[in-house]
Amino acid sequence: MPKIAIHVEFQPKPGCHAAFDALIREHARLTLSEEPGCERFEVLQPLKADGTRDEGRIMLVEVYASQDAVKAHVANPRMPKVREAYTPLIEQRILTMCEM
Repeated sequence: MPKIAIHVEFQPKPGCHAAFDALIREHARLTLSEEPGCERFEVLQPLKADGTRDEGRIMLVEVYASQDAVKAHVANPRMPKVREAYTPLIEQRILTMCEM
């Protein structure tokens, strides 16, 4: 059974980058500690051409042991609260699921 990678790009609303960043980093930490099928959960801060932070974007790279591990992540009882907390902080979310 192949591993599953998830790439998510978020666009925080103006003035919401710090709050969203803190929330999503805590979500990553808790996911890694609570879900044995989550092998990796990285929060990436894109940079502009001049090397400064692009605070209009934050990306996630998640790696799960299997499709069942992804299903367990989606079913985590914490997920609705996380979505509820971040929804007012973002303009857009683009999620891509990949087989590894």
